[in-house]
Parts: sequence; structure tokens; C-alpha cells
Amino acid sequence: MIAVCGAGQCDSGTAALAEMVGRSVAAAGATLVCGGLGGVMAAACRGARGAGGTTVGILPGNDAAAANPDVQVPIATGIGEARNAIIVCSADVVIAIGGEYGTLSEIALARKLGRPVIGLRTWNLGRDDAGEPHVLAVNSPEAAVAAALSYCKRR
Repeated sequence: MIAVCGAGQCDSGTAALAEMVGRSVAAAGATLVCGGLGGVMAAACRGARGAGGTTVGILPGNDAAAANPDVQVPIATGIGEARNAIIVCSADVVIAIGGEYGTLSEIALARKLGRPVIGLRTWNLGRDDAGEPHVLAVNSPEAAVAAALSYCKRR
């Protein structure tokens, strides 16, 4: 399972990147998990569902109907932003696209749990003690998904 994380509101360029990521995740046969709301999450789900993929939305509130229309499996948690931990725990790898502080929290939780993070126009968090980047920066949706899939195969 591949998590796609990003802001609940984004510009059209970021949405286009997220939709391409979602499409590529589905084309690879992977399941997409996200926060289930708007912005990057909605665009990624739109791309994945449009390509015949499966989408899971881990929602912050109690109402599954709050999910964007392309979430096929809405999971209402009622735990607010703490749902970010569930998103990254559910995934083998995280793709962060743009984003704000919620995305930063998902990146941090993923790294704390040992999950790799692929970044597409997102936070640059430097390198670890071994010199490896905390967030592997890529320049395209295709590169993001290719990197994510390579991590999935290693696990």
C-alpha cells in the first residue's frame, strides 16, 4: 500500500501532479491510502480510481460521508489529525506532494516508523547520520511512484 500525503487545499498544478501519482499507483496495481479529504488527497484518489485502482481514505472525523467522491473505502476515525499515524502505519512507503504542517507531521511519523518518504515538491528535511536524505526528492510523478515501488519490493 502506498500513502499519498499533501494539503487539503492546493493549486491546480499540485493537483495535476497528485492525480498523475494516483494514476501511476493504480497502474502498478498498488492500493492508495490517504487522508480522504480534498486537495492533494482528492486529486490522487481521482487519478487512482480513474485508472481502476483501489482508494482508502483515513478520515479525521466521525462521518464517512465526508470523504472525497473517489474514496472507495472510507474509514472514519473520529481522532482528528492523529489519523495521520494510521495513514503512515498502513503504508509501505509515503509519497508527499507539496503540503503544509499536516504533511510535515505525516513525513515525521513515517520516518519515525522507518517508512521511506518520497517527496515531490515538498519539505526538504536534510540528511540522516549516514548521509541519506530523510525525504528522497524526485522531480516527477513517474519518478515518485517508481521510487515508491522500489521500496515496496525491498520490504
